[in-house]
Amino acid sequence: MPRTLIIVESPAKAKTIKKFVGRDYAVEASMGHVRDLPKSQLGVDIDDHFTPHYITIRGKGKLIERLRQQARQVDRVLLATDPDREGEAISWHLCQLLDIDESSPCRIVFHEITREAVRRALKEPRPIDENLVDAQQARRVLDRLVGYKLSPLLWRKVRRGLSAGRVQSVAVRLIVDREEEIEAFTPQEYWTLEADLVRLPGGETFTARYYGDAEGKKELPDRAAVDRLLADLEGRPFSVLGVERKERKRNPAPPFTTSTLQQEAARKLGFTVRRTMRIAQELYEGIELRGEGAVGLVTYIRTDSTRIADQALDEAAAYIAARFGAEFSAPRKQAGRRAAQAQDAHEAIRPTSVAREPDAIKDDLTPDQYKLYRLIWERFVASQMAPAVLDTVTAEIGAGPHRFRATGSTVKFPGFMKLYVEGRDEGGEGEGDEAEGMLPDLAEGDALALKQLRPEQHFTQPPPRYTEAMLVRALEEKGIGRPSTYAPIIETIQERGYVVKEDRRFRPTELGRVVTALLKEHFPDIVDVEFTARMEADLDRIEEGQREWEDVVREFYEPFSATLARAEREIQRVALPVEETDEICEKCGRRMVIKHGRYGRFLACPGFPECRNTRPLVEKTGARCPRCGGEMVQRRSRKGRVFYGCSNYPECDFTTWDRPTAETCPECGTFLVEKRSRQGVRLVCANPQCTYQREGAAETAGAGAGAGRR
Repeated sequence: MPRTLIIVESPAKAKTIKKFVGRDYAVEASMGHVRDLPKSQLGVDIDDHFTPHYITIRGKGKLIERLRQQARQVDRVLLATDPDREGEAISWHLCQLLDIDESSPCRIVFHEITREAVRRALKEPRPIDENLVDAQQARRVLDRLVGYKLSPLLWRKVRRGLSAGRVQSVAVRLIVDREEEIEAFTPQEYWTLEADLVRLPGGETFTARYYGDAEGKKELPDRAAVDRLLADLEGRPFSVLGVERKERKRNPAPPFTTSTLQQEAARKLGFTVRRTMRIAQELYEGIELRGEGAVGLVTYIRTDSTRIADQALDEAAAYIAARFGAEFSAPRKQAGRRAAQAQDAHEAIRPTSVAREPDAIKDDLTPDQYKLYRLIWERFVASQMAPAVLDTVTAEIGAGPHRFRATGSTVKFPGFMKLYVEGRDEGGEGEGDEAEGMLPDLAEGDALALKQLRPEQHFTQPPPRYTEAMLVRALEEKGIGRPSTYAPIIETIQERGYVVKEDRRFRPTELGRVVTALLKEHFPDIVDVEFTARMEADLDRIEEGQREWEDVVREFYEPFSATLARAEREIQRVALPVEETDEICEKCGRRMVIKHGRYGRFLACPGFPECRNTRPLVEKTGARCPRCGGEMVQRRSRKGRVFYGCSNYPECDFTTWDRPTAETCPECGTFLVEKRSRQGVRLVCANPQCTYQREGAAETAGAGAGAGRR
């Protein structure tokens, strides 16, 4: 009979750990949290030191009773929940329910689910960390006070079913503020002038861009300035005034934290934050590998540290030297700007063994697991490789008083770039920045022949709307929330109808604007970025034992309560603007209006309750369904994601995620869809059996008048 009971959160984690411990151990799963605040009431006694009243989560009664029975039959119980605040809180609640002394050595932690890590943890049990529990409890109480006090106010003043939260309201504000920036943006015209030049005699052609004159950089604000410059350049000889050669090093990105993993998976794999975290959890808890059994493939996935354990460093260095050569190895124990701030107990997200190459275990993984594991594996290995070395050349070209510049770079030593290059958001550094192409061998005094001058008009561009990756990055940089909470936050703000996702970018709805404006006016702290970041810092101080959780909650609640009472008196009922359409109600003849429901927007008759007619809201695309010839229309999934389907649904269930166009394929007659990437827009045939594609209008426009800079 087992002498020790180990309790973890999930069956998958339990299954993996069972393989590493002997018959003296039984391993059971709590199935996540076992106690929480009640859903039907506040559950916090404000007058009694903000004491939370926890109840057993519905459906967990039989599970808890079974754990109690098993706990009575063993000599000791070890709680092996995740090594963070949430995991510590689950262990604390289990102590209360199973009558375990929380000051006894009942808690074990490990940051990877491997045989060595689990066995090492079994030798080092410790008491429950009260500071971690207090930090989690403070967050839970704060979120409950905001949600259960502020949300009902929104129901009464705006519309039922709305919610507000410490972090979600700030996330919506960021999206609303960005949209207001875009709307207020005034494009500014500017021009560039490029010269196609040839080194004499008979050299290669290269391109130089107008820079200014001997006094410095000059702008070309309009066509008139360009025409004056072209006139002055007429007949002037071009020559090389100077050449500067430099060697530039480029360092690899540090290994993943939770946030950077979410961002890179969105950029490179197109994964949502929730999808990334779900797959990463599977990789952490254990995958059945042929020849090895169940094993955790990556270290703990909720971390803000970039620290690497010494054993992992040594293993990576040996692997890199063997595969790429000793000159490619450059071990780094801590990498990146966050290393000094991060909790030293945690590690970066990395493979538990660098020897498990992605392709070697590909057949044991699902396609999504393989993609994410490969991303984590390559990022970690690259972080321990030598910097890339680039040779850069800048040539200054003269034509009378005017100056042009030509630049080029080549990779002298690839270093980490041989394996991996970090992705980038719009306007950021990353893939594609490693080399600009070579210049001819130029020297000072070389005469050049002008082939042509190419003036081009541009307009400055507004800041882009947030993608999921950009929103996660903004939240983390501003210190708002924790990366482990970003997935439910992003899902909630879409489900509540505050934002919608169009072409993978967030746009606020009218409802999101109204609620944000109301909160900014009456609850400025709730949607204030700096205030929310200070709250997160206070939670960190509780975890470090520097502050009492009750004091932090009280400092927040007392002014919040007074503001809440004042807002209840001052805020009048907000009438959301009615969006009238050209659609006519077939039952009473009124113009139908757009309403918001649980699953998004729909058409409704304004004559309610006399007329209860409703219809789905559809946006026509001009394309015809390839199956039945019906109109292809825009729809939204329950999670707010845009897709396109046949208007004859449910008789015809044809759908596509790519936006259809009115153009048809010249080869098979099916409509073309827009495929978007960093390189622009391509028009691709919607027929999977057809390979026709070409550049879209948006891409070709980007090379001319539509291209620009921020």
